[in-house]
Amino acid sequence: MARDRRTAILEGAARVIARRGVRGLRVEELAAEAGVSTALIYYHFKDRAGILRHTLEFISDRADRYTADEECPDGPFAPHQELERSLLLEFQDLAEVRENSTAWGELRASAVFEPELRPDLARAGLTWVHEIAALLAQACPTAPAPTLTASAERLTALLEGLSTRWLTHTLTAPHARALMREAVAVEIGHLHRTWARDEESAVGAEA
Repeated sequence: MARDRRTAILEGAARVIARRGVRGLRVEELAAEAGVSTALIYYHFKDRAGILRHTLEFISDRADRYTADEECPDGPFAPHQELERSLLLEFQDLAEVRENSTAWGELRASAVFEPELRPDLARAGLTWVHEIAALLAQACPTAPAPTLTASAERLTALLEGLSTRWLTHTLTAPHARALMREAVAVEIGHLHRTWARDEESAVGAEA
């Protein structure tokens, strides 16, 4: 029961942040949203900073779930398709996805003015980069780790920017997905070219 209430609080926090922003988050409103007392919120999260940190972790975990749970009816995905799928599922026209993306963007923007959010945001971002780098490694297994990480950083940064434009209706979901697919193709091409160039250099050095 305690876990259910804690989850209800985090779900409520994500909704309130998506609706009113970080600055609009009030413990009293959160308590009403989650159907709990303010005392219970302070019991679980200590203070407002704790609420924000744990909400960031919650929406990051929730994004992992909705980008991993969908199954392919025609069998397993090829590596590059798995990478595309993981990124493109961030542009689903579903209330949970929109809420998650809005809350993530709001927390990220708020970290400019609230330094206490930065370490947790950095950790969540780094975890995401490593996950995308691992998917890139499946598509380009010979690429060196630093190059994979750089490609993952570019892709996740682009996705965050496209997500903001999609959420503000300055970019349609189909256009955002098309741009993301093109970026994935560019990055995979870059990784293959880098590997080929390194192989040629190695052969030249041996000769």
